[in-house]
Amino acid sequence: MRSLLIDIYSDVICPWCYIGKRRLERALAERPQNGLTLHWRAFQLNPDMPAEGMDRQLYLQLKFGSAANAERIYREIKAVGDEEDLAFAFEAIQRTPNTIECHRLIRFAGMTDRQGAVVEALFRAYFLAGENIGAQAVLLNVAQSAGLDPAETQAFLDSDLEAEAVRAEDSEARRGGLQGVPTFIVNGKYVLSGAHLPEVLYQMFDIGQRDDEAAKGPAETGEAGA
Repeated sequence: MRSLLIDIYSDVICPWCYIGKRRLERALAERPQNGLTLHWRAFQLNPDMPAEGMDRQLYLQLKFGSAANAERIYREIKAVGDEEDLAFAFEAIQRTPNTIECHRLIRFAGMTDRQGAVVEALFRAYFLAGENIGAQAVLLNVAQSAGLDPAETQAFLDSDLEAEAVRAEDSEARRGGLQGVPTFIVNGKYVLSGAHLPEVLYQMFDIGQRDDEAAKGPAETGEAGA
């Protein structure tokens, strides 16, 4: 069987990452990929964010310079979200969190193959419901909705397990030249940055599958010699 590995560098407070996730799902629904493995990787848009997060309006003022600039940018993003059936509720967000704990939870979910469900639940909680996903109570609700064991999740979040791994993954990505998200890395080699439409993602699939076939050679792909 051919295999395809896609590492997705993302942050759960990045609206374009949510859009990119939806577009990837559409692409996979239209062009299913046998032997596909998706890994969600950590990237922090705000690595220097205080642990307790920041008031949303102050954050927008610091990031965009004015409320008017922020409103214009998010109005454009919301329009794109509408095309992907994502009802962004930016006005409901009261706090911009530090996302270390979110990325820790995603790594924990990977131990039981629930990463995708947790990522989706985090996006929904933040962008559609305006919840503070930096708060442990919210993270526990997210985990339970995604099928994780409540007691095990509580114990994990009460620890500092995987915190350094999250920071190291983020730092390594930056040292490797990654500057924005979402970024897709195929088979550890080919990089595609941005929330691209399915037609572009098809090309990513094809490159990855051809790369896998070339690595295996004729004998493993079932091709006969002349």
